[in-house]
Amino acid sequence: MSGAAVSGAPDEEAVRLTAVDAPEMLHLAERTRPGPFLPRAFELGTYLGIRRGGRLVAMAGERPHPPGWTEISAVCTDAAFRGQGMASRLVLAVAAGIRARGEIPFLHAAASNTDAIRLYESLGFSLRRTTSFNALRVPENEVISASRTRL
Repeated sequence: MSGAAVSGAPDEEAVRLTAVDAPEMLHLAERTRPGPFLPRAFELGTYLGIRRGGRLVAMAGERPHPPGWTEISAVCTDAAFRGQGMASRLVLAVAAGIRARGEIPFLHAAASNTDAIRLYESLGFSLRRTTSFNALRVPENEVISASRTRL
């Protein structure tokens, strides 16, 4: 979804997340399943979060991008805190940083995630194109080996 019409807005409650926050970020991503999220994802760009009672309850961040564009990713909110506008605020705060660099924000949403799509459309994002995505996961503790045969 393209955010060409999204200007963004900073959020006073949003804090920048760093390596210190990585365990909490991973735990939040495991509970909410925003999509692929790896232990060092915070190194890919700016990640912002909102805390309640000292606990990370919502986050959104950036991923690698083509020139002139930046993907907003890992948008997620703990189930106990949904419906309070945190995802909207974080998406707009991340978008504000992207716009400040002169880039256009974009994001992906599964077609089945109609709640997220409605949220993103309400913020000014629009469908740019439909694409397919396949993810392959290696089960934990599995060893993958490959051999080559010379002919």
